[in-house]
Amino acid sequence: MSLKAGLTLLAFACLFLHAENLEAAAGDKDRILAVAKNMEAAFEKLKDYTCEVEQVFYQNGEENQRYVFKFCFKKEKKIRVDFSQPHSGLTIFYNDNDGTKEATIRPFRSLSPLKFRLSIDNPLLKTLAGQRINQTDMGYFIKFILKNLGSVEQKENEFREEGEGVEFVFWALDYIEEKSPEKYRIFISKKHWLPFRIERFNLEDKRLEVTDIRNYVLDAHLQDKFFLP
Repeated sequence: MSLKAGLTLLAFACLFLHAENLEAAAGDKDRILAVAKNMEAAFEKLKDYTCEVEQVFYQNGEENQRYVFKFCFKKEKKIRVDFSQPHSGLTIFYNDNDGTKEATIRPFRSLSPLKFRLSIDNPLLKTLAGQRINQTDMGYFIKFILKNLGSVEQKENEFREEGEGVEFVFWALDYIEEKSPEKYRIFISKKHWLPFRIERFNLEDKRLEVTDIRNYVLDAHLQDKFFLP
């Protein structure tokens, strides 16, 4: 075989592999979109849920801050967060139906009369990723996935399905300014189509945040008074 023929065959092989990779990436994106739709449909049926969350934020690839709390949600947009680490005993209440953009903080469970209100834009009420309290429920996160799958260039997609679990990677813009692309690795339980682990990375593939979510209780029949400070 001549050198020219060999180079031609190599070029065709590269084109074929590139086309295969593009087809695989497109297939992964379609599968991820199908999972996100399942998540959306499952969440629509929920009236409320509770879960236990451990959230770790990283700086320069090293653990920086860790939060442990119980998260409670009721439609339409009632939120209660009970912290155990740090700020043990602190509770945040938010109700989107009261017409305000404020949340109530009760710093000590043993001193229920002691409480104060803050704007949801106050940095004290934002996560280190820049999320406001009204952006922390799973309904908001599912919309975030669907929005970014449709509007952000997907540099890479990965999709794995094994047993009762699904794992996928997608790209999204940051929560704060929606300018910087970030990579998410999401682990979903097919039992209830909700995530049990969320990992967030920057463009350099350095870990920014890991959230583990455990002990979901779905449709717990939470009373409205539970969300009153």
